[in-house]
Amino acid sequence: MATGQRLMRAIRVFEFGGPEVMKLQSDVAIPIPKDNQVLIKVQACGVNPVDTYICSGTYSRKPLLPYTPGLNVAGIVEAVGEHVSSFKKDDRVFTTSTLSGGYAEYALAADDTVYILPEKLDFKQGAAIGIPYFTACLALLHSACVKAGEIALIHGASGGVGIAACQIARAYGLKVLGTAGTEEGQNIVLQNGAHEVFNHREVNYIDKIKKSVGEKGIDVIIEMLANVNLSNDLTLLSRGGRVIIVGCRGSIEINPRDTMAKRSSIKGISLFSASKEEFQQMAAALQAGIEVGWLRPVIGPVYPLEKAAQAHKDIIHSPGATGKMILLLK
Repeated sequence: MATGQRLMRAIRVFEFGGPEVMKLQSDVAIPIPKDNQVLIKVQACGVNPVDTYICSGTYSRKPLLPYTPGLNVAGIVEAVGEHVSSFKKDDRVFTTSTLSGGYAEYALAADDTVYILPEKLDFKQGAAIGIPYFTACLALLHSACVKAGEIALIHGASGGVGIAACQIARAYGLKVLGTAGTEEGQNIVLQNGAHEVFNHREVNYIDKIKKSVGEKGIDVIIEMLANVNLSNDLTLLSRGGRVIIVGCRGSIEINPRDTMAKRSSIKGISLFSASKEEFQQMAAALQAGIEVGWLRPVIGPVYPLEKAAQAHKDIIHSPGATGKMILLLK
């Protein structure tokens, strides 16, 4: 380590595994931005389900060890590389990804993954935008190609992506149905754009959804847990209906015949495979949402940096989400 190198606190992962592999260190070198990089003094960092997948080593993207988790930070620009012209020191920003990891006091990000955070949103809300809102936007607008007047069912609607999907679908003129596993979660879903909400822990909740939508069925289903719900999803779809798979924790058996008569489709998405052009389009839609006021991140549990492992345990074992989970660093 170079003499005089500035140090910071950061979570480090030296081996893949459960939440217990995350270790807080206080002697991590603060990165120095080069070229098109932006150094951000982190105020808050979003905790996403994908962070737990990456940490476990089961995700398709495996970082080189050791690494610092965290993709969605919000904070203040500390310094920029020599080729950065869109940002300057002290700008309020949020990210859709990081280069050095967000579970840290400082994070390095490529300038094309950094966005200005308007004053009307605080840093916790800024850290809740990245993966949740861009994923929901990709699912609804790019993959499902939703149309005003269609019916959308958002599974797991009380989590970060679910709330974002409810807000976007309502803003674009859809009839929005949501599911959640707790009474608090159901109330959050109704407060954020859903016309109706169903408790997915009730044995007969699928029958209740069918009764609500009638024979026509559901045009678009945003699926957060495909390994549990996909087979039922196919029976709920309308003619030409589509299921967009956002999350999955295992395998499931389905009957392909359920897709044939209705000419329905199943699409999987990953934000990491979106193009730069798609990110620009999604950013424009979400920027409009902030300006108009329908993009309103709901903050759930908040943890200090040293409790990052507990946050991962809670996101894995939670009985039901109630907003976006955040690490607070300031």
